[in-house]
Amino acid sequence: QEQLVESGGGLAQPGGSLRLSCTASGFTGGISVLTMSWYRQAPGLKRELVATHPKFDHAVNYPRSVQGRFTISRDNANNTVYLQMKHLPPAVTAVYFCAAIRAASTYWGQGIPVTVSS
Repeated sequence: QEQLVESGGGLAQPGGSLRLSCTASGFTGGISVLTMSWYRQAPGLKRELVATHPKFDHAVNYPRSVQGRFTISRDNANNTVYLQMKHLPPAVTAVYFCAAIRAASTYWGQGIPVTVSS
């Protein structure tokens, strides 16, 4: 049974940093054969992509809204993908989801809330 479990969310101060983790289990071949992504969904808004890390490092991609503030990385040996967030503004408050893409299938974590507030 494929499973993604996020951790590391919670409350952060404006201008601060936070690192999210996503640990995968049950995937044949581990995350090394998967494209891994992070999405977020703020209240009342659609889920949006914030970072993608395909199998090959040179293809890492971010939307312009988070460039320079978010960094996605992966530890294939431990089947874990990270999202480092820095210089956090209150606007990044949302539920963050880890996703694993294999062929035409997308697997989702349960989501973890991130709140940026003083």
